[in-house]
Amino acid sequence: MRISKEQALKNRQKVVARASRLFREQGFDRTSVNDLMKAAGFTHGGFYNHFASKDDLAREALDHAFRQLDGVREQMPNLDEFVASYLSEDARDAPGSTCPAAALAGEVARQPDAVKAIFADGLERMISSIVKLLPDKESARGDATDIACRIVGALTLARAMPRSSELGRELLETATERCRNERSAAMKSRSKRRTSK
Repeated sequence: MRISKEQALKNRQKVVARASRLFREQGFDRTSVNDLMKAAGFTHGGFYNHFASKDDLAREALDHAFRQLDGVREQMPNLDEFVASYLSEDARDAPGSTCPAAALAGEVARQPDAVKAIFADGLERMISSIVKLLPDKESARGDATDIACRIVGALTLARAMPRSSELGRELLETATERCRNERSAAMKSRSKRRTSK
């Protein structure tokens, strides 16, 4: 029985959404096409009706994951709340629904350039959105890049340890505190410059 184009599109989107979660949880190489289709409620045979290859799906799923994070950042009223949410223990314990940079950076390094390009675009949008949350626009790009490196690194390292690890919690807490302190210092410096003019 043939399905409508509208239903076929919905089916494809469902596969992309499920793949986005599974890839973040298990990685690209440990997730088979069969796993992906089963998670979406379809048979393995239907995969090639939607995608040319697993790499094709990996690109779409990675883009989907980054765009989900874009939406989360848009709802954050300030940098402190974004950083606190990003580096929370809840985020550490939920790689399938949080930042793909922290979940997949090591994996993406071994993927084709087309997948790396999607990763780069997503990370660029992340840095650009952090720039908008910073007070000092003169140094905002460098500061935003530093913050992105710090939070992605801390979350990635914390996930590499048991949930009970004190060091894992320390990494999250220290990165959160340092981002907050540096933002506060930048605001004070900016205020002093204005006052001295």
